[in-house]
Amino acid sequence: MAPSHFSSSSSCCCCWSPAPGRAAVRSMGSCWLRLAALLALGARASLAYEETPWCSPIKVKHGYANCRTPQGEYYKNVLGTRCDIRCQKGYELHGPHQLICQSSKRWSGKVLCKQKRCPALSMPTNGGFKCSDGAYFGSRCEYYCSPGYQLKGDRIVTCMDSKAWSGRPAACVDTEPPRIQCPSVKEKSAEPNKLTVRVFWDTPEGRDTADGILTDVILKGLPPGSHFPEGDHKIQYTVYDRAENKGTCKFLVKVRVRRCVKLNAPDNGYIKCSGDGNNYGATCEFSCIGGYELQGSPARVCQYNLGWSGVEPTCAPMNINVNVRTAAALLDQFYEKRRLLIISTPTAANFFYRMQLGMLQPAQCGLDLRHVTVVELVGVFPKLIGRIGVKLLPPSLTLQLRLLLRIPHFSFNIVVMDKHGMDKERYPFPATPAELFALIDKFPLRKDEMKLQAEIGHSCP
Repeated sequence: MAPSHFSSSSSCCCCWSPAPGRAAVRSMGSCWLRLAALLALGARASLAYEETPWCSPIKVKHGYANCRTPQGEYYKNVLGTRCDIRCQKGYELHGPHQLICQSSKRWSGKVLCKQKRCPALSMPTNGGFKCSDGAYFGSRCEYYCSPGYQLKGDRIVTCMDSKAWSGRPAACVDTEPPRIQCPSVKEKSAEPNKLTVRVFWDTPEGRDTADGILTDVILKGLPPGSHFPEGDHKIQYTVYDRAENKGTCKFLVKVRVRRCVKLNAPDNGYIKCSGDGNNYGATCEFSCIGGYELQGSPARVCQYNLGWSGVEPTCAPMNINVNVRTAAALLDQFYEKRRLLIISTPTAANFFYRMQLGMLQPAQCGLDLRHVTVVELVGVFPKLIGRIGVKLLPPSLTLQLRLLLRIPHFSFNIVVMDKHGMDKERYPFPATPAELFALIDKFPLRKDEMKLQAEIGHSCP
């Protein structure tokens, strides 16, 4: 007899037929024990498990169940079935990992596959982001920054299965330098008789493309309103924003001085110029050394057309006219040109006279340096003669000179006169060169002469 069908419902029943020559054995108890006895007797048994549903079918949204019966067969909802629950990629299981079909016809728990979610992204300062599906698995988020800022990090991040965002955290940083616009080149010409010019400009304003806030504005060079000397001057402005980015602009201040051809001192003379010597408006004054007379323009001015005014001066040996009719006319020839040292003696044999001449001979350089002309008045009228260097004065002119200056006729006398014809000092006895020079060096005009002579290096050995 063939084995009967084995089924399982609310109770278990085993049916079998014994092998030939053996008695049938039937005992109460579990089907499994009876089946074991039958197998021991050599019976050919057949086990059948009825496919009667017991628990409701398992449906896992966004997941799946892998089920096995206690005998290892693949049934999903019979009594004792165990189902391993798995979720699709991007989803995570909420509930037990395994469900068992219980005698209550209910599964041992509830499960749910929820979409995985990454931590909320931080909103970058001065920027933001847009996401395709919030912070859920697979969502793509793209960062953006406000104008003036640049993205640092990954622009696009994706929520991964690990519940972490791909890429590096993003931030919006201010990397763009502030903008600043300087004025154009400033070109100026110096005013007459000046070597500098005052230059003005509007201080440039910087602008930050990010937040508009600047922390520092630094000037390198002279500020506006300064006096600029001749030449090219670089002016630089630098601005910084709060991110320490810097912007720079530069421009030139060009100062030009109009200049004439440089003048030189005439032979045997001096030149003294204002300003820089040949700049527009500069004045050059000329003078001659002792014994020479200036011919031409005593002063010349550098004009706008870069030419000099006046006539080029020269220094010619002084030509004294001794044939004038009066002593005043004679003295007028020395006005503002020479100082006079008048030596008067009643006779050429006078001891003081001879001593004075002896002291003056080696001091001729000092006399010339101080623009001193020596005038000798020797004798008593009518035997009276005057001498200036190698030129002789007529007796009548010599007498007029003594009378005009009130010089004694019968005694030795020295009269010192300045360039304005003023009687500055008188000596009734010989004076040493040192005494005379010390006196003359105190004269007002002499101070300027000494300064000029020192500048050009004119001195006596």
